[in-house]
Amino acid sequence: MPLRLGILGGSFNPIHNGHLAIVRQTREALELDQILFIPTGQPPHKHNSSLAPAQDRYEMVRLAIASDLTLAVSDVELRRPGKSYTIDTVRLLQQEYGAQTQLFFLIGLDAFLDFPSWQDPQALLELCQFVILSRPGQSFRSLSTVRLLPPIPYSSLADLDAERISQIKTPIRTQGLICLKLPPCPISASDIRARTRQGLPVANLLPPLVESYILRHHLYQEDRDHTNS
Repeated sequence: MPLRLGILGGSFNPIHNGHLAIVRQTREALELDQILFIPTGQPPHKHNSSLAPAQDRYEMVRLAIASDLTLAVSDVELRRPGKSYTIDTVRLLQQEYGAQTQLFFLIGLDAFLDFPSWQDPQALLELCQFVILSRPGQSFRSLSTVRLLPPIPYSSLADLDAERISQIKTPIRTQGLICLKLPPCPISASDIRARTRQGLPVANLLPPLVESYILRHHLYQEDRDHTNS
């Protein structure tokens, strides 16, 4: 049986219990063997004081998933200088894991709406299956306006939004597209950063090892963009 590998990119600034709940629900729903977290590198020429250093974000992911063998983390985007494009990352992972591995690219519905503007989107649709995850305040019916996708019955998208069904699978060339309705996640990284800055408790929002790491390394204590505004 070929390995069914989920891929989840993001800043993970910081990784929190909501991320972990989402990947575990997705892994179970799609019967994936493993999900690989890919933290983004440091954006070139752009200083954002609310973004923790890339190595710290990678380390927090590593600590958060250390006890779960079905989760892994890759530094592929941290090692690459300059701007990281998803197409380059997916090609590297395909080389690393072998052509027989089935890649499932996990992405929030809000982020996927920009998909036609990505680098080489047609090639991406040939390389991996896209798994579009529900996001609060976003409607799956908006996918009917996204170029490059095959027609998805509007009634099925409406059923997904209304939670009458939990997933839709649509074939695309050699791969496919999966829309997955998950329970809403009430946790946000920006809220955790704000609470940390204000000295408020975050114990139920983060894995304990991540909370300890943030305190030990004094992350998110100061947000100059915030204090200067």
